[in-house]
Formats: sequence, structure tokens, C-alpha cells
Amino acid sequence: MMTSIAVLITLLLSVDSFVPSHKLSFLTKKAHNNAPPSLSAKKVEFSKYHGLGNDFILINNLESGTPPLTPEESSKLCDRNFGIGADGVIFASKSEKDGYDLKMTIYNSDGTEPEMCGNGIRTLAQFLVDESAKEGNMPTLPFTYNIETLAGPILPKVEASREIEVDMGYPIFTAAEIPTTLDANFEDGGVVDQDIDVKGKTFKCSLVSMGNPHCVVFTSGPEIVSDAELMDWGSVLESHPAFPANTNVEFVAVQSDTHVVMKVYERGAGPTLACGTGACALVIAAVRSGRIPHARDGVRVTLPGGDLVIQWGGEGEKVYMTGPAVLSFKGDVEV
Repeated sequence: MMTSIAVLITLLLSVDSFVPSHKLSFLTKKAHNNAPPSLSAKKVEFSKYHGLGNDFILINNLESGTPPLTPEESSKLCDRNFGIGADGVIFASKSEKDGYDLKMTIYNSDGTEPEMCGNGIRTLAQFLVDESAKEGNMPTLPFTYNIETLAGPILPKVEASREIEVDMGYPIFTAAEIPTTLDANFEDGGVVDQDIDVKGKTFKCSLVSMGNPHCVVFTSGPEIVSDAELMDWGSVLESHPAFPANTNVEFVAVQSDTHVVMKVYERGAGPTLACGTGACALVIAAVRSGRIPHARDGVRVTLPGGDLVIQWGGEGEKVYMTGPAVLSFKGDVEV
């Protein structure tokens, strides 16, 4: 009996001699992932919202001008397997500048910080209304917020219908301000239908900045690119040397003078279900390239997650975007 026990103990102590190394690494990783949270872990309250499936983690930080999470911590929260899952984290922070109601800081799922996000700012506006209502201070709708962003002031207006119209400001066309190293070929110093070679294929790219850069590629007919083509071509165009700050990439199929379909590869996030600044950029590019006559009365943009309406009166005019923002759930998380 004692001999049997001794053999069993020996086998247990030498288990690593017959467990494959990849199994051991998995067990080690699993143990690490299941480890109790550090005593220094921060507990953060959050709300999860989406704008046409473009989803964000919203955090109330109105008492401070500095986000409570680092870009690396935010990126971990965005992980769809080991975190909450999102395309980005948005902080509603205190603005130190006169005239603003608050400041928007956003980190992409890869931890980078974009200048602005059209769907994100709609979710932020709805989040602010919901937070005010929770505190018994519901604003009278329609209500407009003046929000500080890295792209300048952005003014989302929450309508009584809960649709949100956003004054997106003025588009930027000058090649150096996009920024891009492509040669300007348009009368105002912009880039319209300029050739870029990628993987043996030539794309005609029209560039617009909405405070963040966009490369718009129109298909030759009404059919939009496949998801595989979006992933393949979008990833290469995003980091093409012609874009020193990288770029968002939109593939667009024009359906009529008032309707376009798009898929987007977002800078720092990859394929997403919607992109508000991208929808604005592609409508402007469609007008400037002569593919649609104008957008004064609104153009419907169909994205994988649903529709946005974009209005632009033409050169020297602001751009307006209208669409929904929806609460998914709330909670708290230790980081």
C-alpha cells in the first residue's frame, strides 16, 4: 500500500514530464486569467452604447479633465473575449476651456487616440442626457451640447424623437492638412480620384478630413465590396505610406442621387458596422467627384449597422449628420 502511494506521489510531482508543453502553457494562461484581481485594481462604472452597431464604453469623468484609464487599460476593456467588448472607450471629461460643456476623449480598441468619432459623439450626447435624467435634471429637448474634441468644437443636438443631429463642422480638403503625400489634383488643393496602387490593383481615392483623415474609394457599379475585400484592401490602404498619420478607408457604391452604400475600415479599429465621420466624408467626396449632384436635402448612407442621413450645402458649408444612439447595458468593472 505504501509503495502504491509513493508511486502516485512520484507521478503527480513529475506530471510535467508527460503533459505536452502547449497544454502546460494553456493551464498557466488559464490560471493567470482566473487569478483574483489585484488589491490595487480600480473599479470603474461604465455604460455601453452603440450607434448603428458601432459600440462604445462610456465613462462619466466630469469631475476631472484627465481620463481615469490609460490607453492600454482602455484597449483591454475593448477586447471582445476578455473584456467588455467595444470599438472604443469614450470619457465625458471636464473641459478646461471657456465655452464648452465638456471634453470628449476617445481611445480606439487598439489604444490609439483619434481626433473625433461621429458615431461616438452621438452615443456621448445620449449618455449625457441619460445621466442627467438619472440625477433628476433631465434637459428640455431638443438640447445641444458644445463638446471639445481634438477636431475642434462639435455640437450634437438630441431631438425629442431621440434622433441626434450633429453639427460636424467644416470639411478639410487641402492635401497637407489631410494629411497625405499624394499630389493635389483639384482646384482647391484637394485630392479627388487620385490613383493609389495596392497589391497590383489601382484604386481611385478621394480624400476628405472631418478632423480625422478619410480615403474614399468608389466602386464601379452598385455592388459593394465583400467583407474579405474590405479586410484585405482596407488594412493596406489604412497604413499606406501616402498617409503619414494612417487613414480611415471607405468603400462606397452609389445607388442613386440620394442613396449610397458603404463599408468602412476604421483607423485603429478595423472593420466596424458604422462610421459617422466616414459617412460625412464619402457624401462630400461623391459631390466633389460628380457622382451625385448635391447633398443639400440630405443623402441616405446605408452602413452595415443601419442608415445615417448626411447634409452638406456645398463648398464653404458645414456638414450635418443625423442618426440614433442606443444604450445596451450598464455595469462596473475592475481594471
